[in-house]
Amino acid sequence: MGKLPKFSDPNLLVGTETADDAAIYKINDEIAIIQTLDFFTPIVDDPYSFGEIAAANALSDAYAMGGEPKIALNIAAFPNCLDIEILGEILRGGANKVMEAGAVLAGGHTISDDEPKYGLSVTGFVNPNKIWTNDNAKTGDLLVLTKKIGSGIINTAIKGKVAIKEHIDEVVKTMATLNKYAYEVVKNYNINSCTDITGFGLAGHCYEMANGSEKTIVIDVNKVPVLDGALDYAKSGYIPGGAYKNRQYGTYRIDESIANEPIIDVIFDPQTSGGLLISLPEKEAIKLSEELKSKGICGEIIGYVKDKEDVDVVIEREA
Repeated sequence: MGKLPKFSDPNLLVGTETADDAAIYKINDEIAIIQTLDFFTPIVDDPYSFGEIAAANALSDAYAMGGEPKIALNIAAFPNCLDIEILGEILRGGANKVMEAGAVLAGGHTISDDEPKYGLSVTGFVNPNKIWTNDNAKTGDLLVLTKKIGSGIINTAIKGKVAIKEHIDEVVKTMATLNKYAYEVVKNYNINSCTDITGFGLAGHCYEMANGSEKTIVIDVNKVPVLDGALDYAKSGYIPGGAYKNRQYGTYRIDESIANEPIIDVIFDPQTSGGLLISLPEKEAIKLSEELKSKGICGEIIGYVKDKEDVDVVIEREA
């Protein structure tokens, strides 16, 4: 990747430098466009649910940057050997999520491939002076998380045919939920930094925020919201390969007393369509947490930001 050409444009406000969630290009003093793209292979058996989840995941990047999605294009790959009605259900699920987001689905492109794949290219709008990035966390900030984690572990248990219906239903509902509803609350607060939790897991995205901000982030495992069943499946060994890869990026200090507990696997677990992770001043964070919960949205305060130490992320259990 280091051999790719570098691009420079004064209107490119957010590019590849900080591993942020989307690119942002300034149009004028009041409008910048958010541009993002995401697609993946099926993680659930139901085609409609897969379409919903993939679309929610792609749309999330616009919310994580402090803006709203406006236009989406389908990206799909589909085998010739499968019933075309399956593709129709995938696209229908995605279209309904785009509609729920208040955006417009304006077309797309499909190719033949051996394995189904689906996602969206999304364009959104944001005020250039109100952009949220993942590299501006401040010392003393608290961290608020807007969805439970553990979806990768539960999806692995689903593939292993050991997950029970209640856990499957909850993880599908969580992944298909738009971050729109959390964003509509969060946008009224003074946000220093924001990202959404996806493939790098909670720990990995905390690392990106800490590294970009030149801070250290502390996670309290007692406060991390976890999907029902995730800890039990982790204890039984249903850990996705991505969780192990996530430990290789960034520097972490894990309390010895919890180093072998299932919660550590959950914190490194790669998520699909995870929640927003928000860094903001303490008083604002407490109010935000309370308001999110009053609206039925997960809004747990899971840690805090402090001056840079010898590691990027500290994972501990506070007394």
